[in-house]
Amino acid sequence: QVQLVESGGGLVQPGGSLRLSCVASGIIFRFYTMTWYRQCPGKQRELVAGISGGGRNTNYADSVMGRFTISRDNAKNTVYLQMNSLKPEDTAVYYCHVNVPHQEYWGQGTQVTVSS
Repeated sequence: QVQLVESGGGLVQPGGSLRLSCVASGIIFRFYTMTWYRQCPGKQRELVAGISGGGRNTNYADSVMGRFTISRDNAKNTVYLQMNSLKPEDTAVYYCHVNVPHQEYWGQGTQVTVSS
């Protein structure tokens, strides 16, 4: 019953911006840290950003620090990833993720392509 659904990916030029959204259902959303991962072509999936249940604590991969912002709206059961100053190396499938007791859940992923 737990479901994470990402949206907002697409094709963008270098230097551009996108905002990804992930809508969660089947969990008491505000209780849980939410994370964004990405899988770049030819690489393993990596953690991009995380945000605590109340939204007060965040963390970022060094590669996106200062360019990406994770946020959440618990009233909408949604976590966001605002991506600015995008680079070609940000091209990846981006996934929303949550850990709950004894289980983990992934969204289906949304493709972000940064290219001229």
